[in-house]
Amino acid sequence: MIKDSRIAEVQRKTAETEVLVQLDLDGTGSHQIDTEIPFLSHMLTLFAVHSLCNLKVTARGDIEVDDHHSVEDIGICLGEALRKALGDKRGINRYGEATVPMDEALARVVIDLSGRAYLAYNVDFKRHTIGNFALENIEEFFRAVANNAGMNLHIDLIRGENAHHIAEAVFKAFAKALKIAVDYEPRIEGVWSSKGNL
Repeated sequence: MIKDSRIAEVQRKTAETEVLVQLDLDGTGSHQIDTEIPFLSHMLTLFAVHSLCNLKVTARGDIEVDDHHSVEDIGICLGEALRKALGDKRGINRYGEATVPMDEALARVVIDLSGRAYLAYNVDFKRHTIGNFALENIEEFFRAVANNAGMNLHIDLIRGENAHHIAEAVFKAFAKALKIAVDYEPRIEGVWSSKGNL
């Protein structure tokens, strides 16, 4: 199978934010993350390292108002970049699943790159913020990714108490599940679907 380059760049500029995302699905985990939101930058770094995607994210937004707009728009751009980089999805596994621990926390993420967007998010944090970062925006981030990538995405916290550990487990599990889903299955010549397209 001849593998196409799976690289994408997405820019988004609104009255509230300006975001640039560059993504290479077949990278080594290199990353350059500058979001003005330190905790989100940390999570995106974990995503890059554990998915082995090369990722550059630059974001400027109205964080003096709230971090919601920036978090959501970064998710939109990452989802669009995933969709573009995947192209016609020929030969990919399509499905990915990972269960990842972080100390006492354990999170499971299951992905289907079906072209149909859906998010099931079952994560209960025991607090509302980490630093200035509103933890409710993690769900908004993943909803934006799923909607714009055309991804069926299930995120479940199996157990956990520490909010930082929970968030890390979720992002690492997402990274590992995505890596599996985008990897190639050499026996598949077209797309892995009885319908013939995804």
